[in-house]
Amino acid sequence: METNLPEIQISVVVPLFNEEPNLIPLYESTKKALEGIGRPWEIIFVDDGSNDEGPGILAGLAGKDPCVRVLTFRKNAGQTAAFDAGFKRAVGKYVVTMDADLQNDPADIPKLLALIDEGDCELVCGWRHRRNDPLVKRVSSKIANYVRNKLSDENIHDTGCSLKIFQREALVQIRLFNGMHRFFPTLMKMHGFRVREAKVNHLPRKFGKSKYGISNRVLRSFIDLLAVRWMKNRHLRYAIAQHGRNQK
Repeated sequence: METNLPEIQISVVVPLFNEEPNLIPLYESTKKALEGIGRPWEIIFVDDGSNDEGPGILAGLAGKDPCVRVLTFRKNAGQTAAFDAGFKRAVGKYVVTMDADLQNDPADIPKLLALIDEGDCELVCGWRHRRNDPLVKRVSSKIANYVRNKLSDENIHDTGCSLKIFQREALVQIRLFNGMHRFFPTLMKMHGFRVREAKVNHLPRKFGKSKYGISNRVLRSFIDLLAVRWMKNRHLRYAIAQHGRNQK
């Protein structure tokens, strides 16, 4: 539903798929964090084709709280599509992204906001420096981060952390393709935007299991990474060519 709240400052975009038991505690903890900031806000839940009771719970939240908006996909389209839909509906000056599994801590949002408020970056990435995941997932994540950074010429500690904050004016200039949500820092830098990192909490998962995990997406992620590398190289060649023409 549409909100009538003027001058929303913070939009929180949460993609989700079958996260029924997490939705109420996620809403409550996020609302608490945002109310403590003292700026107008909205939470946009993007239901990526859930087949549990989640859609009904979200409808109930939106019905009682005008700060809650819900977008619902008829079928599962993937996390990038969910992020993209949320970004297009967000109206805040800043856009926060986070997962629905309760492992991102909404209490970290004020920290990220304070950093981006300093005005020297357009994206602040969360860095889960103390992971609360099984050993195999922690090791897999380290390997994935290493490979992504090597092939994309980046030095981001935790590319897979969904807790981030963007300046919306910068974010709307980024064109997303399937799988591109994994490479937000690189995509932002390709457009000339600045990126910072901040250490954030990482909480143990209480309910359910990962729906957007890497175990069944390794090949897809690698293909996406090659695509980003190609895009980055092409962008660099174009920039050099433009510079050469401007010097004539």
